[in-house]
Amino acid sequence: KGNISWTYFGDQWSTYLANPDGNYVTADNTYCNICNPFQYSTSIMTSASGRAHNQDTTVLYDDIKNGTLPAVSFVKPDGWLDGHPASSKLNLFEGFVKKIVDGVQANPKLWASTAIIVIFDEGGGYYDSGYIQPLDFFGDGTRIPTLVVSPWTRAGHISHTYTDHVSILKFIEANWGLAPVTKRSRDNFPNPRASEHNPYVPLNSPAIGDLMDLFSFDR
Repeated sequence: KGNISWTYFGDQWSTYLANPDGNYVTADNTYCNICNPFQYSTSIMTSASGRAHNQDTTVLYDDIKNGTLPAVSFVKPDGWLDGHPASSKLNLFEGFVKKIVDGVQANPKLWASTAIIVIFDEGGGYYDSGYIQPLDFFGDGTRIPTLVVSPWTRAGHISHTYTDHVSILKFIEANWGLAPVTKRSRDNFPNPRASEHNPYVPLNSPAIGDLMDLFSFDR
């Protein structure tokens, strides 16, 4: 969309392609095949150029070293490194993230134009003391931690703007001047107007932030 280059880097993608029915326990197949929405898209997987958007993390590390990352990169660790309970540990996920951050920071030109958004897929429970918007028929989920690492972030800043996973899409659209994906998708929701009494509850609900308040681009 909009000629913005992008790649989904799935850890162990190459192993998965060679043996999609491999044994998860013996690490023949720790790639998360349910985590990559792009591999189930007909418009992507029915052409060689489309399939090329799916790559292993070995390509990610080469791209970081060579400064050839696409404009947008989606990165998913394998099942042993993703920090998920039962199959992984959080410190393994932290090590996976650190390797990427260290690699980007070691390339000054790449680091100067990069924002790394670290996010979890779920909150690990059903209870949340914070406000959850009834965004649409599906509602919304509990809060999850999100970290943004970039030379352009506001150091030590904690955002109280209501956001969810779609905020990443809104950030991409805001950064490159793109229109929403469809007329009915969540990225059509406006950015929240905050109340001074409770900034987390938007006055113009349903509303989702675009993460831009985490950055300071004028310095």
